[in-house]
Amino acid sequence: MTETQAALFCTIVPPHVLDRLARSQDPALSAPARRTLEADAVQRTRRQLTTVAAPVAAPGTTAGEDDADRDTGADAEGAPESPQRTVHDCQNGTDLPGVVVRAEGDEPVKDATVNRVYTGLGATFELLLKEYGRSSLDGAGLPLNASVHFGDQYGNAFWDGEQMVFGDGDGEIFLDFSIPVDVIAHELAHGLTQHTANLSYYGQPGALNESVSDVIGSLVKQYTLGQTADEADWLIGAGLLAPRVTGVALRSMKAPGTAYDDDVLGKDPQPATMDDYVRTGRDNGGVHINSGIPNHAFYLVATRLGGKAWERAGQIWFDVLTGGELAVDANFTSFARLTAAAAAARYGEGAEHEAVVKAWAQVGVETA
Repeated sequence: MTETQAALFCTIVPPHVLDRLARSQDPALSAPARRTLEADAVQRTRRQLTTVAAPVAAPGTTAGEDDADRDTGADAEGAPESPQRTVHDCQNGTDLPGVVVRAEGDEPVKDATVNRVYTGLGATFELLLKEYGRSSLDGAGLPLNASVHFGDQYGNAFWDGEQMVFGDGDGEIFLDFSIPVDVIAHELAHGLTQHTANLSYYGQPGALNESVSDVIGSLVKQYTLGQTADEADWLIGAGLLAPRVTGVALRSMKAPGTAYDDDVLGKDPQPATMDDYVRTGRDNGGVHINSGIPNHAFYLVATRLGGKAWERAGQIWFDVLTGGELAVDANFTSFARLTAAAAAARYGEGAEHEAVVKAWAQVGVETA
């Protein structure tokens, strides 16, 4: 086990946003934010003290496997072709996983949050299986577990190395975290990365980890809506912000830095290019901030190619994530070069390869 794997704890809302809310003079905003930060600290510590159930991927390999088929993202022989979902209810407590409220094959329940999460888990499983031939996060049908109604007005959602957890939000800044399907898929994608490239969660590799989750989240949303790249909004977390917030989402892949500009939340700090790269020790070295750069590169590739983003642009990114050459400490340049190589390997040096090279050049990252 690596230290990175043991400490894996990935949230959708970055800590700098919650820090700002916690300093608000309005108790309706500050109190839930402080409780959220405290709960996050407890869960982060728990991950540092416990063992992740899944085997750890060595650098450049798929978790626990030396088999060549797994290294290329293919499923193990006989892997399940349907999900195994279980949704739990924490009943506003913090003990995980909570009470089982809907298991695989059960009819919808009265709780809309439970049903949304159940459906989102299935949509992510379906995209991975039907479009990329991968059975669940580990390629071998890993069960998908989630917990809802976590904490008291908990303003976040997270992947803790084993399962997904969703808060109800405070109703003032954040609504129910199960509302945007891309938030559900984003957190699941951290599990996909954990079982493939196992990117470390600091600095540029951490920003790539976050970006891959945003990419998968956006692709799942587009897949469920049947949208082309040109039709998509490329927003992460649209519908999550409460009406009082001046903003549309947590992040924008189309225009990083424009998702929100609010008196309480502040301004979206994401850069779109390396010219505005943020050097900081906060947020694990800015993983939620500098992820805007690879996010924007993917958006540029997808819209340049047109059509359905999960087909060619998504396939290239998936090939890199599962191809066995992406190091745990990969930086933007090494990732960009691998995407260019993957595009050429799958499609030749035509439109796809050109789109990748031009996109990375536009955001200021070398591929040559």
